[in-house]
Amino acid sequence: MWKIMLPVLLIGCSLDLQAQSSSGLPKKKSKPSAAETQGQPSSLQPYYPTKNYEPEKKKDKKSGEVTYDARDKFYDRMEQIARQERKNEKEMQKPQYSDPSYFGHKRPPKKRPPEKMKFCKVCGIRH
Repeated sequence: MWKIMLPVLLIGCSLDLQAQSSSGLPKKKSKPSAAETQGQPSSLQPYYPTKNYEPEKKKDKKSGEVTYDARDKFYDRMEQIARQERKNEKEMQKPQYSDPSYFGHKRPPKKRPPEKMKFCKVCGIRH
Protein backbone atom coordinates (compact mmCIF):
# COMPACT_ATOMS: atom_id res chain seq x y z
CA MET A 1 0.00 0.00 0.00
CA TRP A 2 2.86 2.43 0.79
CA LYS A 3 4.39 1.68 -2.59
CA ILE A 4 1.30 3.03 -4.33
CA MET A 5 0.55 5.91 -1.94
CA LEU A 6 4.03 7.52 -2.05
CA PRO A 7 4.24 8.06 -5.87
CA VAL A 8 0.65 9.34 -5.99
CA LEU A 9 1.41 11.82 -3.22
CA LEU A 10 4.59 13.08 -4.94
CA ILE A 11 2.80 13.49 -8.30
CA GLY A 12 -0.08 15.31 -6.60
CA CYS A 13 2.28 17.77 -4.87
CA SER A 14 4.21 18.50 -8.05
CA LEU A 15 0.97 19.13 -9.98
CA ASP A 16 -0.27 21.39 -7.22
CA LEU A 17 2.92 23.46 -7.30
CA GLN A 18 2.86 23.67 -11.09
CA ALA A 19 -0.80 24.73 -11.11
CA GLN A 20 -0.08 27.62 -8.74
CA SER A 21 2.56 29.15 -10.99
CA SER A 22 1.34 31.33 -13.88
CA SER A 23 2.88 29.05 -16.47
CA GLY A 24 4.62 25.72 -16.44
CA LEU A 25 7.82 27.19 -17.88
CA PRO A 26 10.47 28.44 -15.48
CA LYS A 27 10.75 32.24 -15.39
CA LYS A 28 13.96 34.10 -16.07
CA LYS A 29 15.08 35.78 -12.88
CA SER A 30 16.17 39.37 -13.22
CA LYS A 31 18.53 40.94 -10.74
CA PRO A 32 16.61 42.68 -7.98
CA SER A 33 17.29 46.39 -7.73
CA ALA A 34 19.21 47.89 -4.83
CA ALA A 35 16.02 49.35 -3.37
CA GLU A 36 14.39 45.91 -3.15
CA THR A 37 17.30 44.14 -1.52
CA GLN A 38 18.39 46.92 0.81
CA GLY A 39 15.93 46.10 3.58
CA GLN A 40 15.79 42.32 3.07
CA PRO A 41 18.30 39.86 4.50
CA SER A 42 19.86 37.33 2.13
CA SER A 43 22.25 34.43 2.39
CA LEU A 44 25.13 36.76 1.51
CA GLN A 45 24.10 39.34 4.08
CA PRO A 46 22.07 37.49 6.73
CA TYR A 47 21.56 40.65 8.80
CA TYR A 48 20.14 43.93 7.66
CA PRO A 49 22.80 45.95 5.85
CA THR A 50 24.02 49.12 7.50
CA LYS A 51 22.40 52.30 6.27
CA ASN A 52 24.43 54.93 4.53
CA TYR A 53 23.74 58.26 6.24
CA GLU A 54 25.76 60.40 3.84
CA PRO A 55 23.79 63.09 2.04
CA GLU A 56 22.93 62.24 -1.53
CA LYS A 57 25.11 63.98 -4.08
CA LYS A 58 23.38 66.00 -6.74
CA LYS A 59 23.95 64.94 -10.31
CA ASP A 60 24.57 67.21 -13.31
CA LYS A 61 24.61 70.39 -11.22
CA LYS A 62 27.42 72.15 -9.52
CA SER A 63 26.66 73.56 -6.10
CA GLY A 64 25.90 77.28 -6.16
CA GLU A 65 25.29 77.39 -9.91
CA VAL A 66 22.38 79.56 -11.00
CA THR A 67 20.47 78.60 -14.12
CA TYR A 68 19.31 81.15 -16.65
CA ASP A 69 15.75 80.00 -16.19
CA ALA A 70 15.84 80.67 -12.44
CA ARG A 71 17.38 84.10 -13.02
CA ASP A 72 14.69 85.00 -15.58
CA LYS A 73 11.93 83.88 -13.21
CA PHE A 74 13.45 86.05 -10.47
CA TYR A 75 13.48 89.12 -12.72
CA ASP A 76 9.88 88.44 -13.78
CA ARG A 77 8.80 88.29 -10.13
CA MET A 78 10.63 91.55 -9.36
CA GLU A 79 8.93 93.28 -12.31
CA GLN A 80 5.54 92.03 -11.17
CA ILE A 81 6.12 93.31 -7.63
CA ALA A 82 7.25 96.73 -8.91
CA ARG A 83 4.19 96.93 -11.17
CA GLN A 84 1.90 96.10 -8.22
CA GLU A 85 3.57 98.75 -6.03
CA ARG A 86 3.11 101.41 -8.74
CA LYS A 87 -0.55 100.42 -9.03
CA ASN A 88 -1.02 100.69 -5.26
CA GLU A 89 0.63 104.14 -5.19
CA LYS A 90 -1.66 105.32 -7.99
CA GLU A 91 -4.67 104.00 -6.06
CA MET A 92 -3.59 105.86 -2.91
CA GLN A 93 -3.50 109.17 -4.86
CA LYS A 94 -7.30 109.09 -5.17
CA PRO A 95 -9.06 111.61 -2.91
CA GLN A 96 -10.88 108.78 -1.17
CA TYR A 97 -7.59 107.85 0.52
CA SER A 98 -5.60 111.11 0.47
CA ASP A 99 -8.24 113.74 1.41
CA PRO A 100 -9.10 113.74 5.17
CA SER A 101 -12.57 115.19 4.55
CA TYR A 102 -13.72 111.85 3.11
CA PHE A 103 -13.45 110.08 6.52
CA GLY A 104 -13.00 106.70 4.81
CA HIS A 105 -16.02 107.12 2.53
CA LYS A 106 -15.92 106.65 -1.23
CA ARG A 107 -17.55 110.07 -1.71
CA PRO A 108 -17.39 112.99 0.73
CA PRO A 109 -20.29 112.87 3.19
CA LYS A 110 -23.05 115.46 2.96
CA LYS A 111 -22.85 118.41 5.34
CA ARG A 112 -26.22 118.67 7.05
CA PRO A 113 -27.42 121.28 9.50
CA PRO A 114 -26.93 120.31 13.17
CA GLU A 115 -30.61 119.40 13.75
CA LYS A 116 -30.65 116.96 10.77
CA MET A 117 -27.27 115.25 11.33
CA LYS A 118 -27.25 111.45 11.24
CA PHE A 119 -24.87 108.94 12.85
CA CYS A 120 -22.63 107.34 10.22
CA LYS A 121 -21.94 103.58 10.46
CA VAL A 122 -18.77 103.84 8.35
CA CYS A 123 -16.79 106.38 10.31
CA GLY A 124 -18.74 106.65 13.57
CA ILE A 125 -19.25 110.43 13.25
CA ARG A 126 -22.47 112.47 13.00
CA HIS A 127 -22.62 114.36 9.74
